[in-house]
Amino acid sequence: MFMHNKKLMYTVRVSEPNPALETLMLEQFGGPQGELAAAMRYFTQGLADEDLGRRDMLMDIATEELSHLEIIGSIVAMLNRGAKGRLAEAAEEEADLYASLSSGGESHTMSIPYGGGAALINSAGVPWTAAYVDSIGDPACDLRSNIAAESRAKIVYERLINVTDDPGIKDALTFLMTREIAHQKSFEKALYAIPANFPPGKLPGHPDFTDKYYNMSQGEGDAAGPWNSGDQWEVVDDREAQIAVDGGDGDADVVLSKGEERAVEAFADRTRSDPQTDPLTGADLGAGPGAGRTSRIPSTAPG
Repeated sequence: MFMHNKKLMYTVRVSEPNPALETLMLEQFGGPQGELAAAMRYFTQGLADEDLGRRDMLMDIATEELSHLEIIGSIVAMLNRGAKGRLAEAAEEEADLYASLSSGGESHTMSIPYGGGAALINSAGVPWTAAYVDSIGDPACDLRSNIAAESRAKIVYERLINVTDDPGIKDALTFLMTREIAHQKSFEKALYAIPANFPPGKLPGHPDFTDKYYNMSQGEGDAAGPWNSGDQWEVVDDREAQIAVDGGDGDADVVLSKGEERAVEAFADRTRSDPQTDPLTGADLGAGPGAGRTSRIPSTAPG
């Protein structure tokens, strides 16, 4: 059961309408790192979590994220409120009204289809999608994803703080950014409260490969660090040792029935290319400057 309190979780004070800034703020309303995505991520995780403590935490934070959605949505609405009124009442000359609506990237998108309301789109006008909810149903995986999501959201809030000089907006955004830090700490504690949280899932990794580091990108710029050196790692530099690490021949194979083999062979025969031919093609016939060398027809390209 949800209950709504008409007072915001944090007071929103906007100095003046600003459709251009409103467009940027939409990133945390309907964007992938935004408050709705976070609320839905934690809410759906909480519904399925079998641990009562984690479920309580996830529901608490999911509900708080809805409160944050209301805060950022209120900022969006206040920033667009002036344009909303001017558009609805045709309070300006056509050219001035158009200029005020189109001065902020997607602000015209907000004004015309959505009438200045807080639409569930990101700052580029892309509609919100449930694809932003990346839960997979394993607590160790989901908590790590939540930690990363809170980290990304904090960075977006930092960027939004840096593009406005409105003190009231900066104040509200700083609160929202700070709550991302608090949530990350909660998720970290919940993750490490699971005694065996790595690797996720139940099945163990194959012991032949869990400690190997394959140096696949070689050349200038090779670097060593705790991620690929020390007693924890067996580094494989040799190119031959990186091929068919299972001890096989490195080829793909499948066992087919006799009928399947005949069908595949017939298909291969029917579609086989003849390397002895050099057919005249449409590219040859239509070749012009810049085509390079073509079959049987001298190129008309310079040089």
